[in-house]
Amino acid sequence: MTDSNHDIEQPEGRVPKRVIGTPSPAADTALLGTEEQHAGDLDVPGVTLQNEATAKKGEKIAALCFTVALIAGIGFIVSYVAFQVGDIDKTQVSNLALGGALTLALLSLAAGIVVWVRMIMPKYNLVQERHPMASDGQAREYVAETFLQGAAESGITKRPLLRRTLLLAAAPLGLAPLVLLRDLGPSYADFPKKLRHTVWGEKTKDGKHRKLVVEGTGAPIRAADFNSPGGILSVVPEGYEHDLNALAKATLILIKFRPEEIKSGTNLNWTHDGIVAYSKICTHVGCPAALYEQTTHHILCPCHQSTFDAADGAKVIFGPAARPLPQLPIAVDNEGYLVATADFAVPPGPSFWERGDAEAEVRENGGHA
Repeated sequence: MTDSNHDIEQPEGRVPKRVIGTPSPAADTALLGTEEQHAGDLDVPGVTLQNEATAKKGEKIAALCFTVALIAGIGFIVSYVAFQVGDIDKTQVSNLALGGALTLALLSLAAGIVVWVRMIMPKYNLVQERHPMASDGQAREYVAETFLQGAAESGITKRPLLRRTLLLAAAPLGLAPLVLLRDLGPSYADFPKKLRHTVWGEKTKDGKHRKLVVEGTGAPIRAADFNSPGGILSVVPEGYEHDLNALAKATLILIKFRPEEIKSGTNLNWTHDGIVAYSKICTHVGCPAALYEQTTHHILCPCHQSTFDAADGAKVIFGPAARPLPQLPIAVDNEGYLVATADFAVPPGPSFWERGDAEAEVRENGGHA
């Protein structure tokens, strides 16, 4: 309790012995001190020390929790590297592994700290002290003494096993944000390259052109079977049917025309028997332009109503899109299946990709457009 002048009452065992800033008379100036320096400080009125047997048991339990947190933290980083995303199933496995490992690490770390406080640190009563807001030198020294007293009470100097396992448990969690920075996207140097190219420009392992397969079924498309004018298919590259990163740029819309319906805007050298392939990714903000009106040959993006003329090189005839849907060069292989003979001539997707492509060309040409 305090008197009317709000003087600070301090336990007799915590009376400051020197002013902070003056040289310490102790031979050892370590911040936390040593066990010998604080051996008598724990004998304070109102403070109940834990039974040593209970403290030893708590030390082992807390150390076990910190060790589990260490293993789980390492498991989080390993899971991030081992379980790559690409399709829905792989993404689910990755999320489960990352979430489970991080949850176990944080719960184990918290459990270890709780056990440390409840089974090792002493129990004591606190009296709220009222004193002037501006602390004098004596009060500041009292705070320093209290800090050293708390360090001794926590057992952090006396029990090195706890201290070391706690530091080890926290280390992987400190590195986790650095690992997650990788998901911010490609570096500026790789950014234009990743936007300019799709997997259509890659050949298969046996050196053949990549086949066009039906989205959802993965069945290759034989040109002779796709012979109904006005027909339309959603198409993906062979071997990447479940790779979401690749499909975000490489998905196609395949349309069958009569020869007389194709206009000058369409590159006839990139067609086969009236079959034309366009990027399905709208050049406005990247929505799937999947609606097709057979009588007018219009491709419609449902997000912002950008409309493209499929018979005339998919040029924009309405809406906010800034450029046509890129056309993919196609042909047939020896078995009669439709294949891609090259990548898109221009980047697919939103128009800012095209600007990234132009910037890359400027850098490659030494700063000249």
